[in-house]
Amino acid sequence: MTETAAVPTAPLRARAEIDLAALRANVRALRARAKGAALMAVVKSDGYGHGAVPCARAAVDAGATWLGTATPEEALALRAAGLDTRVLCWLWVPGGPWRQAVEADIDVSLSGLWALREVTEAARQAGRPARVQLKADTGLGRNGCQPADWPELVGEALRAERAGLVRVTGLWSHLACADEPGHPSIDAQLARFREMVAYAEEQGVRPEVRHLANSPATLTLPETHFDLVRTGIALYGISPSPELGTPADFGLRPVMTLSASLALVKHVPGGHGVSYGHHYVTPGATTLGLVPVGYADGIPRHASGTGPVLVDGKWRTVAGRVAMDQFVVDLGGDEPEVGAEAVLFGPGDRGEPTAEDWAQACGTIAYEIVTRIGTRVPRVYVNGEQEG
Repeated sequence: MTETAAVPTAPLRARAEIDLAALRANVRALRARAKGAALMAVVKSDGYGHGAVPCARAAVDAGATWLGTATPEEALALRAAGLDTRVLCWLWVPGGPWRQAVEADIDVSLSGLWALREVTEAARQAGRPARVQLKADTGLGRNGCQPADWPELVGEALRAERAGLVRVTGLWSHLACADEPGHPSIDAQLARFREMVAYAEEQGVRPEVRHLANSPATLTLPETHFDLVRTGIALYGISPSPELGTPADFGLRPVMTLSASLALVKHVPGGHGVSYGHHYVTPGATTLGLVPVGYADGIPRHASGTGPVLVDGKWRTVAGRVAMDQFVVDLGGDEPEVGAEAVLFGPGDRGEPTAEDWAQACGTIAYEIVTRIGTRVPRVYVNGEQEG
């Protein structure tokens, strides 16, 4: 991914501006929501498309004491960048880089005996204990150990701990419906988590952290906070669910602003087809603006005919199909200059659409909108210095 440290002097084809001051403020707002718990900044999927390393550094500056990744490669990249904060990595497959993770002091999540056996062998080879966290499946049905298998996993982990091969640093699980207020699964999962934690502790596990809360739970379910909250999408200033509230309702600010420079402005007559398939035909004489980003840059093809864009102070809509590298907006006769800014989404301060507006237009969630922005779009980091 191309990274730019400061605002460039020449216009870029496209840019994703990442406001690190907004990210730091979001960390502080989230910490205030969970005052009794430590905060994990989840920077998986290249920081939800924002850039894992710069965002991790900003989050730690603002008080995050843990970082979270999905894959071990993501966790090892943080270590390679010089970040020595505690890191939890939870998505493993057989034959993964267990020894590298052990040697890099990464906490690894275990959901089954196969993983425990692989990490203990890695610990033997490394000559040092592995830091492991046991994940319980309390009802999500993805990763995590089923309640029926929990006693065996706990017992084996304790035996490995007594042998000096592992240190059980955490017990955790993940909520299925925290973004749906009042969903009955929330209370059911919370009760099951308490039971599984209690069992492990009765057997002798002494975890440093017990954690269940994701972004929506951090914002709305204080009973789920325990010792640590894992904040992902909220870290980047996006509400995990419109039903829960807007970012402003939670004191959050979107971190990414996606914009492009108009590549062409031209007059066309009425009845002119636009883009593949001519799904849009101009209703009368008008001007068209060419926005030089497309689905290869992460602009959803589902935004064809619906995606909102701010050009020359007005909301426009994607006219016709989004192509691989470009799409068109109908400017309605306006004539902005070639090179004028087209803002796809941002915080909304200037009247521009937000990532949530794009999600609504595409029938998806804002998580997907920001995460899918591709590597051809440079990340331009602003406000990188900690205030003070």
